Amino acid sequence: MRPNPDYAVEDATHIRALIRDNPWATIVTHVPGRGLVASHYPVLLEDDERSLSIVSHVGRPDEGLHELGRHETMVVVYGPQGYVSPGWYEMSPAVPTWNFAVAHLYGTPEILSDEENLHVLEKLVEHFERELPEPFLMNRTLENADYAARIVHGTVGFRLRVERFEAKEKMSQDKPREVVERIVAALRASGPYENHALAARMTQVHAAQTAPHS
Repeated sequence: MRPNPDYAVEDATHIRALIRDNPWATIVTHVPGRGLVASHYPVLLEDDERSLSIVSHVGRPDEGLHELGRHETMVVVYGPQGYVSPGWYEMSPAVPTWNFAVAHLYGTPEILSDEENLHVLEKLVEHFERELPEPFLMNRTLENADYAARIVHGTVGFRLRVERFEAKEKMSQDKPREVVERIVAALRASGPYENHALAARMTQVHAAQTAPHS
């Protein structure tokens, strides 16, 4: 990732929030003799404030392709992102840009036992189902629990203790307040680039940027 001090994120708390709010990740491994291998799976942040780690699983075919656990892996997590038109600036000169939040997490995966993998899958399902009025949990019925216990063998669970990370959040921090407000209004307006998630994130970032520090 190209370094840029204006947009760099170095706070692990910020990374935890990014993962928690955006759990769909890209898993990339360089495998000797095969090159780059990429897969896409949801990840779950572990509740450990002392270190940054995530857990997830891959299908057994992907586990073989990645040679999971034998090489360093990069997990890419994305936050809100979208196109920003220079026409929204109402100033010249101006060029188009793309606002985004992203983190690259590096580490060598630890393979989980089947028992721990099943526990992670249960937590993953609960994480998403708890938002529904009638959550459909893995252990909802004895029949469903038995089915989940059988299919878990088709997946390989892993824990990634993040050894280092690179993160960037570009939300027009270099623009004057009035320009930012115009961009946010344009993103909230009906049209081809309507993007409420990006507008909300820009508002949060700039509110924190202008808030008085104690």
